[in-house]
Amino acid sequence: MSNRYEAGEAQGSHEPGSDDRVLRNKLGVTDPDEMDEVELQLLGQIYRAVLLEALPDRRLYVADLKTWHRRWLGNVYEWAGMERSVNMGKGDFHFAAATQVPRLLTVFEHDCLARFTPCHDIDDASLIEAIAMTHVELILIYPFREGNGRLSRLLADVMVVQAGRGPLDYSAWEADKAAYFGAIRAGMANDYRPMQRLVEAALVN
Repeated sequence: MSNRYEAGEAQGSHEPGSDDRVLRNKLGVTDPDEMDEVELQLLGQIYRAVLLEALPDRRLYVADLKTWHRRWLGNVYEWAGMERSVNMGKGDFHFAAATQVPRLLTVFEHDCLARFTPCHDIDDASLIEAIAMTHVELILIYPFREGNGRLSRLLADVMVVQAGRGPLDYSAWEADKAAYFGAIRAGMANDYRPMQRLVEAALVN
């Protein structure tokens, strides 16, 4: 219990001198732009490791996601790879309560990862459906304190590469973030069609 309490305290705190703009980190970084650059460089490394050097061409598990998160941000945050222990939201949108994250990840592993991966011998329509549902459900859980969107994209790219395609092109998602968040909201009612359209647009031939 004390470990969880301490993890919660760590996840909820910011780096001194950052005006509460940068999470407490091992590097002492206080500038948000500098931290963005650090995380981006490390993201490139985990992408190379997972997609190019050792693609997990098998069924995926929640443990894989935790490992990727820890390998990506373990040198930056004490809680990398650990389930979120603080409640989070964006504007008026609230992600799953932190207390529900462990249970929801178990459901996610059964309903999405076990059902859809590995993405072998799958047509485009089925691949799009699989990625859309998996992405929406993982974002709604928001299992980590930081990096959920980027980790969810890595998972989507692993799935599409398992299917023999190239990584997704997310430029349209970045260009119309309102449509993206609208697709996530639609997924709350199990309507994955808006996200399916976004995945289809991102699928590289």
